[in-house]
Amino acid sequence: MTQKVKLTIAVADYPHTAALRSGAIPIGGVEAEIVTVQPQIGAFRRMVRDLEFDVCEVAPTTYIIARAYGVPITALPIFVMRNFHHRGLLVRPDAGITGPKDLEGKKVGVRAWSVTTGVWTRAVLIDDYGVDISKVRWVVDDEEHVTQMPLPSYVEHADAGRSLAAMMADGELSAGFAANAGIGRSGAPTDGAWKTEVVDYPELFPNYEELEADWFHRTGIWPMHGTIVVKDAVLKEHPWIAKSLFEAFARAKDEWLAQLKRGKITNATDKRYNAVRAIVGDDPLPYGLEANLPTIRALEDTAFKQGLTPRRMTIDELFIDLKKI
Repeated sequence: MTQKVKLTIAVADYPHTAALRSGAIPIGGVEAEIVTVQPQIGAFRRMVRDLEFDVCEVAPTTYIIARAYGVPITALPIFVMRNFHHRGLLVRPDAGITGPKDLEGKKVGVRAWSVTTGVWTRAVLIDDYGVDISKVRWVVDDEEHVTQMPLPSYVEHADAGRSLAAMMADGELSAGFAANAGIGRSGAPTDGAWKTEVVDYPELFPNYEELEADWFHRTGIWPMHGTIVVKDAVLKEHPWIAKSLFEAFARAKDEWLAQLKRGKITNATDKRYNAVRAIVGDDPLPYGLEANLPTIRALEDTAFKQGLTPRRMTIDELFIDLKKI
């Protein structure tokens, strides 16, 4: 490779991607133009609708849906954000909800049907608590990233100009998600984080930390977000780029992880991932197919169960196997 390939890369600024974004860690054979989109969710839509970037961080559920509907992008097994999802589903104290099954027959707010936080939480409700999600009335107030995806009959849009937070406050919703619907928050998000007053709605799972640890130890599932995808046209013309990208992302993450293990904790992201190592092991952001197969399979399976994809998707369809390059 004598001449570098120019690539536009839209990935959020995490401690474990900072060295790649700054160019301190180069991508072999690539001249990278780093694109910053704030919040990164804006890049999700621009990628799956218009293929605006060559490489992009996309929510994994959005990616699986897009791939199922023929959007020409393919993922690398790089997951730059992860979180558990027994937390963040809040309930009104007067809604008569004492456990997950009590959600049936109630209205629950979530920003969009396909938002990954909601998908993972519904997986817990279905698999561990036997909740029939078709008996819940899910209320959304945003559009789906992948416009080809139809909504199930039990999902409805909030009235125009009516926020989910207001509906929760007025008792029109019995429950809703804090993280992506603003339930339990007032004002507006800043830099992707809510920094305003929190309304005192209780968690559906008040002992969520205990439940999350148990879930991981039983299932091996460590929910991923922030999946790195590449245009198929780029991969077809330059198949070696997949390995170059993976190696650069992995090196940036490994250097960050080495600092974390030495006790260098300088921000909230460092603190969160350092704490979760007690549950998931030394590397809180494992890359590669083998380490992530239980999680990938679980998300593909629940995406189909929840009506997000029109058919089952195979691992080979979804992720590049770097061993075959």
